[in-house]
Amino acid sequence: MQQPDAAERLTRDELRALQLERLRASLRHAYDHVAAYRHAFDAAGVHPEDCRTLADLAAFPFTTKETLRENYPFGMFAVPQERVRRLHASSGTTGTPTVVGYTRRDLDTWADVVARSIRAAGGRPGDRVHVAYGYGLFTGGLGAHYGAERLGCTVIPASGGVTARQVRLIQDFAPRVIMVTPSYLLTLLDEFERQGVDPRTTSLRVGLFGAEPWTEAMRREIEERLAIDAVDIYGLSEVIGPGVAQECVETKDGLHVWEDHFYPEVVDPVTGAVLPEGEPGELVFTSLTREATPVVRYRTRDLTRLLPGTARPAFRRMERVTGRTDDMIILRGVNLFPSQVEEIVLRTPGVAPHFRLRLTREGRLDRLTVRAEARPGAAPEQREAAAERIAGAVRDGIGVSVEVELAEPGTLERSAGKFNRVLDERPTGSA
Repeated sequence: MQQPDAAERLTRDELRALQLERLRASLRHAYDHVAAYRHAFDAAGVHPEDCRTLADLAAFPFTTKETLRENYPFGMFAVPQERVRRLHASSGTTGTPTVVGYTRRDLDTWADVVARSIRAAGGRPGDRVHVAYGYGLFTGGLGAHYGAERLGCTVIPASGGVTARQVRLIQDFAPRVIMVTPSYLLTLLDEFERQGVDPRTTSLRVGLFGAEPWTEAMRREIEERLAIDAVDIYGLSEVIGPGVAQECVETKDGLHVWEDHFYPEVVDPVTGAVLPEGEPGELVFTSLTREATPVVRYRTRDLTRLLPGTARPAFRRMERVTGRTDDMIILRGVNLFPSQVEEIVLRTPGVAPHFRLRLTREGRLDRLTVRAEARPGAAPEQREAAAERIAGAVRDGIGVSVEVELAEPGTLERSAGKFNRVLDERPTGSA
């Protein structure tokens, strides 16, 4: 059995010394080789040599998704093209894609941190790993793939979609580990049951779920229906891809950030001020070892807080992401996140874990409709009671009135990857 690597055995003081050494080198690398960083540092009146302690990083300017888009496609690259071995990019569905590059060493680092993540989740060398993240420019599939191979696993590169075939592959190839978005895992569970197969009888015992926010209620739903350990994996393409942080199977108490490669901060989303450990805010990352596309204080828009390490004491934990600043719905002056509605839907009897939020506008007022799906066999009176219960829980717990519609089983859209739960049908410019 593969043992924890050397970085996982560092003391907190040893890790902080390593972070400072790597941080100073990464800031110099970005300043010397990326014009956008050089101009931003100069405009802020800071220089890489000004970073003498980890706390000094707070004086450096933020990087945003807009920064990357403004320098599309290769303006943020810090190495010559001949050293770049792979390109990945965001989907670009909401604007110009963000492009990231990887040197040979970057790819090795990525494989290492994903292998570390799979091991922390309970995966072991020799396991068969079913990868149902999408392959291609999206970082999920290939990131999981090479990390599993680095750990010594056998990879089943299923990618996303063709759900009936995925179910057949799981039955025939008997993987122990699955890596997939939580919303698509629910789709797979429905397909198992449609085929008359009890998901609890499969070979799967470990699931690494990421690429979208999910809740403790969703974890309970998955673990009960599939009889596995469901753990969270975190990453984003702008930083490296999956493998930035990982929940450990023995504690399931938040994700340990692999801080030897990625330095985390949590800042006030409005002021940008760094918040003390334990205070909730927006997650910010600085890469410590990236060569092709280093990032300095990248604003993720993910909302969480930092906590002391537990299962991996040297590494701080980030709490499960509760939402994103750009996913927040402001409805009649009340802030609402899809994850809050998910918690309510999943604890309501007679309701399946599939829902969409539909935003419309009537006159000058925004209206939110929760479209959830009834479980098979739910009687009409149970459905009516469930709709009233969801509306009441949203009103009492979040403080806003919503409409609730319960659809027939199997009629709502299913996900084959990342799933956008919010359908905004308000007139353009009104959001």
